[in-house]
Amino acid sequence: MEFETQAQKKVYEKIAPWMRELFGQFATAHESAPVFGVVFGSTIAHVAVFPWGDDDATITTRAWVVTGTELTPDFMKFLLLQNDKMRFGAFLVDSDGDVFFEHTIVGSTCDKEELKASVLAVAATADRYDDEIVQRWGGQRMLDRMKSP
Repeated sequence: MEFETQAQKKVYEKIAPWMRELFGQFATAHESAPVFGVVFGSTIAHVAVFPWGDDDATITTRAWVVTGTELTPDFMKFLLLQNDKMRFGAFLVDSDGDVFFEHTIVGSTCDKEELKASVLAVAATADRYDDEIVQRWGGQRMLDRMKSP
């Protein structure tokens, strides 16, 4: 695996054992990138280490909530209002129209408990909201998308 900076490598090496300790068999390291996948309910949270300048890195946890949901004004308003209630993270929509939930922390200063709180907040939120969104606005959850041909 290649790293863009030494800081990115240092943060990845710091959190790798924590990910195994915290999430056990539910955490899988990607071989080609500084990313872990964590299975949680009907979603997978991806925990990625990104360089932040030359001297630090960030840890971003992102979970896919739904795909194929029509991005109506009512739905977008719902996401924004939910963002206002969130302690950690926010909903976002990517260029393909897929809905994610994401939270980022500073790599050099994070400890194991902060990492755990961030990952669990993202994964639990995505797992909680995917059913409600599909029921109200349609689309597919991550789990259902993975099962489709």
